[in-house]
Amino acid sequence: MTAPARRVAQWLADRSALPTSGRAVAGYYADTGVFDVDAIRLKRTVDDRTETMIEEVFGLVEDALADHFDADAVTFGYDTKLVLPAQLTLGHVYRTARQRAPAGTDPVELGLWADAADGDGATGPARYGDPLDSADADTLSPQELVDRAEYLTRLVIEALIDGDMRDAVNDAEYEDFEVSLDLDDAERAEAARIAQQTLQSNLEATFERVPDAVRDHYEWAVDVSEAHQDRDEDFRAMYERARDGEEAARESIREEYRDAPLDVDADRFADGTDLPYFSTQYARVGVIYDGMVEMYREAGLPVDPAFKESIVLSIIGAQIWLDDLDDYAADLADGQLTPVTAEYVLQPDDRTAYEQVVDLSESYLDTATAAAARSDAPLAGIAADYIYYSGDPSVLPGSE
Repeated sequence: MTAPARRVAQWLADRSALPTSGRAVAGYYADTGVFDVDAIRLKRTVDDRTETMIEEVFGLVEDALADHFDADAVTFGYDTKLVLPAQLTLGHVYRTARQRAPAGTDPVELGLWADAADGDGATGPARYGDPLDSADADTLSPQELVDRAEYLTRLVIEALIDGDMRDAVNDAEYEDFEVSLDLDDAERAEAARIAQQTLQSNLEATFERVPDAVRDHYEWAVDVSEAHQDRDEDFRAMYERARDGEEAARESIREEYRDAPLDVDADRFADGTDLPYFSTQYARVGVIYDGMVEMYREAGLPVDPAFKESIVLSIIGAQIWLDDLDDYAADLADGQLTPVTAEYVLQPDDRTAYEQVVDLSESYLDTATAAAARSDAPLAGIAADYIYYSGDPSVLPGSE
């Protein structure tokens, strides 16, 4: 691949008129020189199968809601963007399994969810037996890699949705719970609680069939995340004092929020831990996906540390570059400390704060892309670029 071709790719990536997905593919090629057609095609298979997994998760909720509200049928939906890292991990294992498979065979096409994604056959844990105990992790066949990855992905998807639902219910935020019934406010709140409790109960039963060493990574991640949530009121108070002009509060934001030391083992990451806000944002959103990837690794699946770095850094980058950026006005009004609101009290003017937010976001996503390239994980690298091209910093003060 020639340098001129990569320059053309960068030119295409910079064209806002192109679809974001196309810009991401072009941008990743421009950055790394990697253009893996098979990996890109594999994404459709991953999307189809994980969509079926999500439908099954929602089916559990629909049955529970229909029973509770005495309805013939209920449709249910919930925002599922947060499952992207699970999709990327499944795709990464699929790609590795294909590379290890004998010529003329395709373990992905024989995966346990292949028929389900085509609309045939039963789904769910009953199809699997005990795939995590079926073989020595060091001697897994390509087919066993696929089967284990699919089993874990179905479990992880439910766990991620349940965790997000739990936060929403705790915060009395019900707008993301989409129910086809005509409900008043009290009934909508009740529907949200039923949805979350249904998944929690099913997860507890499923985790009983999972080896303790795999489950421990999930529980560890939840504990770290909840400990960070417990500091929310302290961070809010710190932010309010800084907005009132208190220099000591600004210094506290620098020391305890922006430049706080990492509370977990720093050896879990080769890069990224020296980025501003890493410790707090890792505990806020990244740790859940650290635990997720470690579940795959504990099950003997070929997911290396560089891949995990890419996932965790992409998630933190997305939180800042997409969510915190878009929510800046609401967070400002609500007194919520985020890396974006923090920069607007730490910097001397709006323009400098704006530039810092852009530089910070690009640093996370560039480091994620580099980690994906080290891991030979083009889908993860393209996802990091997709996040970057999806951001719109023009909503921030100082962008003019």
